[in-house]
Amino acid sequence: MDRLNISKSLAMQDRAIKRIPGMTQLLSKRPDLFSRGVWPTYFSKADGCNIWDLDGNRYVDMSIGGIGANVLGYCDPDVDSAVIAAVRQGSSSSLNCPEEVELADVLCDIHPWADMVRYTRTGGESMTVAVRIARASTGKDKVVVCGYHGWHDWYLAANIGTENALGEHLIAGLSPVGVPKGLKGTAIPFSYNDSDSLASAIAEAGDDLAAIVMEPIRNVYPTKAFIASVHAAAEKTGAVLVMDEISAGFRMNSAGAHIMLGWKPDIAVFSKALGNGYPSGAVIGKASVMESAQRTFISSTYWTERIGSVAALAMIQKHQALGVGQHLVRIGELVQAGWSSLAKRHAFSIQVGGIPPLGHFTFKHPEAPSMKAFFIQEMLLRGYLASTSFYSMLTHTDKIVEGYLVASDQVFEKMGRHLENGTLDKALLGSPSVSGFQRLN
Repeated sequence: MDRLNISKSLAMQDRAIKRIPGMTQLLSKRPDLFSRGVWPTYFSKADGCNIWDLDGNRYVDMSIGGIGANVLGYCDPDVDSAVIAAVRQGSSSSLNCPEEVELADVLCDIHPWADMVRYTRTGGESMTVAVRIARASTGKDKVVVCGYHGWHDWYLAANIGTENALGEHLIAGLSPVGVPKGLKGTAIPFSYNDSDSLASAIAEAGDDLAAIVMEPIRNVYPTKAFIASVHAAAEKTGAVLVMDEISAGFRMNSAGAHIMLGWKPDIAVFSKALGNGYPSGAVIGKASVMESAQRTFISSTYWTERIGSVAALAMIQKHQALGVGQHLVRIGELVQAGWSSLAKRHAFSIQVGGIPPLGHFTFKHPEAPSMKAFFIQEMLLRGYLASTSFYSMLTHTDKIVEGYLVASDQVFEKMGRHLENGTLDKALLGSPSVSGFQRLN
């Protein structure tokens, strides 16, 4: 096959761009980040690590795993069974569901330092709740931030009046248009594993520092010196240490990554993997800090529905029983080692990064956007939904990885010939990949 039959998907894109600003609800699922005209964009069915598009094509998903939400794989029978049973009993009512108390017990059991829990249903709002609690607890306004923490005003405020203060924090070009200009200076970025950068940000915040907000890990492991400097800074300033576990949580172990890395937060925040694809978010923390939630207004109807808590309970139980974290790491290591080996074989310069369960590679070449698009295109033709990122799931097996790497080998070889002949752009069925946030026309 040398062409893709995705006519229904492309027609849906045409409909969507007229009705939905930016085409998709999530930036990371926009087709132009992959290869517009080739990336199928929409799914009709998902099961295990397989996805079917609107035209009936089946792909093995070796890409972003539901943006990291489906840690057990798609349509997990155990999580789905628990959710279906809850739906049949009623997902919401005028009373509260007992599962939210049960889940709070479980979350605090696997994080013994934590005493209390508040729920949300998405990652971005979970972080907003965490920052609100930290500000309420300290009575102060400013936060220093490291890493990516979502779309809300408190975070994007870091880009007010600057060209791209958050440019090194996963997504470049995040515009603060629409964020009140009065929030300028309330979020101050610092760099991971850089104690001097942290000290500079804290100095800029001065006596108005409410929180140190960061991810426990993303691309590299924290040094012991950096961990110590963060803990010392939090203790000295009285700032609330908030760990954003939305990406890292339940990825390397059956809890937050901070547990295995030695971080000692006051608050930790979970979403994504927590519900295995069902909306679920949790803010856990020490009682001394969390009680401040009662002194500020934090409340939402759909935070009380049953499905999020039920899905999270089922996910954690299975995760613990099967040692899912170890599986995700091992599969991710196989894929990352495969990328490096193939690049060496075909004389490609690539940079491999990310923790193994959330890996990625980058082509170090002037034609990198076209190379990424060509890789995506050719892998689709071979039955793989693949990009330059790979998020491992429980349903990924050694055999699946082996087949994926064989296909990648074929694509790298074909790409090399096009680069040598100067015909790569002519070979593209869609558009070169774009990076960062930009307007979609």
